[in-house]
Amino acid sequence: MSKRKLTDQEMFWRGQFGSEYTERNSEKESWDLLQTLSIEIRSVKRPISSVLELGANRGLNILALKQLLPSAEFSAVEINETAAEILKGTGANVVCQSLLDFKGSKKWDLVLIRGVLIHLNPGMLNLAYDVIAESSARYVLISEYYNSFPASVDYRGEKERLFKRDFAGEFMDQHSEFELQDYGFHYRKGAYFGDDQTWFLLEKKSIS
Repeated sequence: MSKRKLTDQEMFWRGQFGSEYTERNSEKESWDLLQTLSIEIRSVKRPISSVLELGANRGLNILALKQLLPSAEFSAVEINETAAEILKGTGANVVCQSLLDFKGSKKWDLVLIRGVLIHLNPGMLNLAYDVIAESSARYVLISEYYNSFPASVDYRGEKERLFKRDFAGEFMDQHSEFELQDYGFHYRKGAYFGDDQTWFLLEKKSIS
């Protein structure tokens, strides 16, 4: 079986631009990110003992979640080698590959994806949704730019590198075993770190 060819978007984030983004990403305020994530998981009712982040970059989300979920085991998938090396310093189990090729050997209580689906080739989203669903034992947290219809936006002078749509709605349409538990909006001028992202916490219906 031939190896899947990476999309232009994956090559973009695996390469120099992705490494430069990793350096810029170090400037985010950890306290603000902690407050942001505490809001996003506020409706989690069951214990979270394992977390998987898809597209984790340098691991700032993981470092924040470790303060909120100190007893949890963390795993991460990251396509950029520079970011993946820094990510290992968080103590997470790191897999350096495209999330679209990820096949986990287990399921995690919480699967997290923040600001990543917006950068995927739209034609690969169904595969991404499958990876998210198949990796989750109970919860999924999606936090992305929202738009009621698919739209492409120039990103730092680059075309076809950032897309907006109803990612969570599409995910639930494709995987009806998940239902919405909570959602909200982070405004870029709000109290905590945010970038006009809409977040959705989903839970498997069959889990009691």
